[in-house]
Amino acid sequence: MFWEIAIHASLLFILAIVFAATLVRSAFGFGEALIAVPLLALFMPVQVAAPLAVLLSISVAAVVVVQDWRHIHLRSAAGLLLATVFGIPLGLLVLTCAHQQWVKAGLGIFIMLFAAYSLLSPGTFRLDRDNRPLLLLSGFLAGILGGAYGMNGPPLVIYGSLRRWSPQHFRATLHAYFLPASILGMIGYWSAGLWTRTVTHEFLFSVPAMLPAVFLGRAINRRFSGTGFLNYVYGGLMLIGAMLLWETLTHRA
Repeated sequence: MFWEIAIHASLLFILAIVFAATLVRSAFGFGEALIAVPLLALFMPVQVAAPLAVLLSISVAAVVVVQDWRHIHLRSAAGLLLATVFGIPLGLLVLTCAHQQWVKAGLGIFIMLFAAYSLLSPGTFRLDRDNRPLLLLSGFLAGILGGAYGMNGPPLVIYGSLRRWSPQHFRATLHAYFLPASILGMIGYWSAGLWTRTVTHEFLFSVPAMLPAVFLGRAINRRFSGTGFLNYVYGGLMLIGAMLLWETLTHRA
């Protein structure tokens, strides 16, 4: 009886995690990395949690792209994705670097400083049109972070905030980037033998929690104003930077 209760509780927690992560991702276009894999790994092996999170990412991105394809900055998304491909191999090198913890700590501090300064001095950094070199640099850095830590988001979010994309354009453009990027990531998991029946089973089990969260996230996104939305974006960046710094400190400890 005790084990049956524990199993049912675990299943409910997994559904709650999927719902929360999907809601954040659908509403803002990023941020599920703070929720999905770290919490799912408490209830399943990380070898299952990581590919499961990518499958969910593909599904969420596909729904959002179909919903809001008119709001996608297609050239921006394509440029970011192209540069990401070239950044991934360097990210894999960082993953094997002896000083990668210092790299992660420096990245966390930079993200937190950028977000804090943007919150305190709104409007200081702004791009009125696409800046090609900065766009490609953001995509390249996203590839490095994706290859090293599975966290493509921060450079993309920073670029989108500099461009002052509306909440709808922000959400749609990031998902247009994440859809092919996540498909490539899933191909990698499949080639490594990590896309198993267990992963597929957990994904199908999670769909009933994922779908309503996608539509609720869209409704939330449509209620954001430009300035208020950016404040939430900077708050999300602060959390990501703090998480990177915390991981570094606890690892060294």
